[in-house]
Amino acid sequence: MTASSPSGNTPHGPRITVEVPVLRVGAGASDYEGLGRYVDSLRKPQGLHLTLLHVGILDELGKDIAAWTKGLSSPEKTLPEIASWLTELPVLQGFLGKSEKLIPLGGGRLMGLEVDVPQEVHDYQALLVQGLHTLLDDLGLDNIDDFILSSPALGYRSPRWLPHVAVGKSRTRHEPAMEIAPVAIEFGDSRIRNRQALPSAK
Repeated sequence: MTASSPSGNTPHGPRITVEVPVLRVGAGASDYEGLGRYVDSLRKPQGLHLTLLHVGILDELGKDIAAWTKGLSSPEKTLPEIASWLTELPVLQGFLGKSEKLIPLGGGRLMGLEVDVPQEVHDYQALLVQGLHTLLDDLGLDNIDDFILSSPALGYRSPRWLPHVAVGKSRTRHEPAMEIAPVAIEFGDSRIRNRQALPSAK
């Protein structure tokens, strides 16, 4: 599953994701800044996050659903339902993770920390996907697994979720995964990025 863009915005509208913010990497700023020797353009620490579910640009998702259902489920019907589901999700409490590896992301354009997270985080992410599956079923979709993997808006690349935090641009498009000294990562409570863009928030 891909992460949202650094700014969270595109020319077509804001990307909606369920994510957890990074509160601290290692013992402090110097530990995070040390990752700069592995990447170009290290991201600002206040923007770091781990994506739990990439919903994408709502208008684009509405179009994907309408196309899949041959117009039976219109964006006017589906988008408020999706927004309602998102805002009613339970909050995942903050947690501690650990990373020992930098991995290429986004087709090699980015590098990120592969994160070991507690089992309850995997369980929460599975709950999100199960909830999305149920929601799409209620919206009249069939072959839902195929839709989730093929929808450009949802942005899935693989059915397997790999927890990661993008930290900067790759120096080349062919950077390999790299072992690093173990570093603890503190995450905050889950949140909806660009929540104010949801129809129910207007």
